[in-house]
Amino acid sequence: MKRAGFSFEAKASDGAARAGVFTTPHGAVETPAFMPVATYGAVRGLEAATLRAIGAQIVLANTYHLHERPGEDVVAAVGGLHGFTGWNGPWLTDSGGFQVTSLADRSVVDENGVAFSSPRDGTRRLLTPESAIAIQESLGADVAMALDECRPPAWLGTDPADARTRERTEATLERTLRWAARCLAAHRRADQALFGIVQGGVFADLRERSAQATAALRFDGYAHGGLGLGEDAVRRNELVAAANAHLPADAPRYLMGLGRPQDLVAAIAHGVDLFDCVLPTRNGRHGVLFTTQGVLRIRNARFRADAGPVDPACDCPTCSAHGRAYLRHLLHENEILGARLASIHNLRFYLRLLEQARAAIAAGSFAALRARVEDAMTRVVA
Repeated sequence: MKRAGFSFEAKASDGAARAGVFTTPHGAVETPAFMPVATYGAVRGLEAATLRAIGAQIVLANTYHLHERPGEDVVAAVGGLHGFTGWNGPWLTDSGGFQVTSLADRSVVDENGVAFSSPRDGTRRLLTPESAIAIQESLGADVAMALDECRPPAWLGTDPADARTRERTEATLERTLRWAARCLAAHRRADQALFGIVQGGVFADLRERSAQATAALRFDGYAHGGLGLGEDAVRRNELVAAANAHLPADAPRYLMGLGRPQDLVAAIAHGVDLFDCVLPTRNGRHGVLFTTQGVLRIRNARFRADAGPVDPACDCPTCSAHGRAYLRHLLHENEILGARLASIHNLRFYLRLLEQARAAIAAGSFAALRARVEDAMTRVVA
């Protein structure tokens, strides 16, 4: 990375896993790191002070949704994402491409970009590489993402032996590369990093080709796109490893949207540095909690009179002050405090897991941590 104000340095490694520091104008991020998702500019139910208190370092916002409402002009007028939200640490914005290409019955993708009907008011919109960059520059995130063509597996296909699947995947890969070059040409902000996105579907050779070509464009960081969408975990790890072998060692690597704890530690083992997912907050609101002992479904009747913490090993505010019975009661009554406390716990679990990963990499014991996490996530807390 050569952009002023930004740098990435791997400080320790354990196999392919690496612990490092990603420096931005709004602070340094120790990696590997998990980014809580603030879709509309807020992690649901949690303000900036709470995020900071539980260990968040960098937060992700959704370009498409902020473009829809309140609009990037409003956000820019009050100081960008940092001034608008009160989160003064680093921000990353996605390009909006995943959201609009996912509107299968509303969108049309061609070389110019993605034309789609807004689900909010039905108006016809066009997202191009140039407009995706312009919106993100107005939002003022520390890290912007290039626009990619991220087609769902149901459209691409998932069978490597299917010639049509390969043909479609190759076409999206090549278009993503052309759009990447347009994004770089349109990007003007010197105080904002720009990450490119690797595509290639379920084909290792296409992932390698995409990684090589994207790296040649010299982005500030690189993301794996089109994964975490239901593919086999072993295959995903192979695809990530194949692409990472062709990405620069001095730039961050980001696996977009990947979610389960066991998936995170597996990806870290293959050299991934950054993650985001709505899973911890979404599952928390539905009473599915992650613990060091396994997955706990707090709505179950057996926790009705359980005064113990969600996880005795957890240091989050929820576990420090409240018992399982109380949290179960709040969620059953649809009390907003219940969703907040559950989200705080799950996010702290993820953030603490990444803290443990960094320490384990530095100590040369990451394989043992990975084994413990993978074992725990196969169990249900009784």
